[in-house]
Order: sequence, then structure tokens, then C-alpha cells
Amino acid sequence: MHIFDPYELTGLKPNHLGFGGLDRGAELHEDKDCIQKLFESEETLIVPVWRTLNLFSKIGGKGEKPLPAFLPVDEASSLISISDHQVFLGRQKIAAKTPAYLAIDISALDEEEAENRLAEWGSFKDLRNISPLIDGVEGSILAYARAMIYWHSLNQFCGVCGNPTKPSKCGHQRDCTNSECDSSHFPRTDSAVIMLVHDRDRALLGRQNFWPEGMYSLLAGYVEPGETIEHAVAREVYEESGIIVKNIKYLHSQPWPFPSSLMLGFTAEAVTEKI
Repeated sequence: MHIFDPYELTGLKPNHLGFGGLDRGAELHEDKDCIQKLFESEETLIVPVWRTLNLFSKIGGKGEKPLPAFLPVDEASSLISISDHQVFLGRQKIAAKTPAYLAIDISALDEEEAENRLAEWGSFKDLRNISPLIDGVEGSILAYARAMIYWHSLNQFCGVCGNPTKPSKCGHQRDCTNSECDSSHFPRTDSAVIMLVHDRDRALLGRQNFWPEGMYSLLAGYVEPGETIEHAVAREVYEESGIIVKNIKYLHSQPWPFPSSLMLGFTAEAVTEKI
């Protein structure tokens, strides 16, 4: 068994965007030259992110899967030189090779520049709309890249003293440049619950008023400070629908980088039925 095999971790098929599978190589984070060495390695694959959008080399027709564009490092040198942030995502064993994936943020390009520079490789699309159609492991890599680049974009200044921060630990940390503050900042994920509430025969669904006609969803919401995830399920269901629930059971989790959540899936039995 491979320690990162997503099929072996729980015995269940991984959820959408939850395949993982990369060896994140935490031991490399202490190397201050990590990013530069990745730029110089022929096995490095570049994962461009532009304003939260991911690059696809092919948007498949009917019956075809969209193909994410992972660029060989030697072909992406012009992008690397203009990237604002770089993050080492990890390594993946593929046959005799072990490519390393490096996310880069090229959001500084305006829309026309991004389109022109990337035309030979593909186009930028919203992962949220396309991800159900793509390979599980590749989708997880894109989700990881999107989440990390988004975190960097929000944390360019220290939340303690307000001074600029700089990246460290292969892109997995940002440090305050004010020596008197010296705070370190780390990627954060917001825990959110999503739940199938039922009375055995019926399921409780909700919708936003701006959604397309006929579109419904399970109820969901963020976990608040000072509560358990089970409490969050009961509270969110009651706040959104007025339904009281019992027998709350955890099922599975799923990364949801839109923008930075971890979805925790539950079932719950409805005690009341008046909405």
C-alpha cells in the first residue's frame, strides 16, 4: 500500500476533488533554495493559476474529459519570470518518473496578456464548473494549487502589524518583514458542514434565490468557533429551515477551494417537518 493512495485511506471511493495522492514533500520545506531548485529540475511541472482560474489544454467535447495543462518547466520560463507567488505542491510517482508540481500565480497579467501568452497551451477556466468532468487526481492537484495561490493573495500583509509579508517554506508559509513583529502566517482552511437531512422517505433541499430555476442543494454552512461539527449540522439546519434533527452521522470529507473550505459530509434524521 502506498501511504498516499486515496483508495486505501478509508476503503471508500474518494470524493470529488478529494483524491490527493501527492507526496507533499514536507522535508523539502526547510530548504531555502527549494523553489529555485524546482525551476532548474527537468521533472518539474508548472501549474499556472490566473485570478483563481486553472489552465486547461483541452476542453473535451461530448464524451471527452477536459485535460488540465501541466507545463514542462523549460517551456514555462516566460511565465515563471512574471509570477507573483510560487508554491511547491508535491511529487507524484508516474512509471519511472516522479514529477514535482509547482503552482505559480500569474494574476498580474491582464486578461488579454493572459490569453495571448497562454494561447499555445490552452485557456483558463473555472475549476468549479469543470471539475466533475476531469480525472480525480488531476482535479485534486488543480484544487490544491488554486487554494494555495488564493491564500497567498490574501496574506501579503501581516495581520498582526500590517507590514508586508514574504513567502518561505516552499510557499507554505509567509513571514512578516518587520523584525520587531516576526510573525509567521500559515495556510488556513475553513471547515464547513453539508448534510443530507431526511425523514427516510424525503430529503430536505434548499436553494438560493439567484440560482437557475430547478437548481437545489443540500443544506450547508460553516462551523463556528466553540462548537462541534455535529452541533454545526444541527444549528445550520435549524437556522436555514426550522427543522430539528437527530442521529447526526459523519460520512466523508472533501476539499472545496471555492475559496478555501473543507466540506464535511453528514446525514441527519429530521425530527420535525414544518419549515
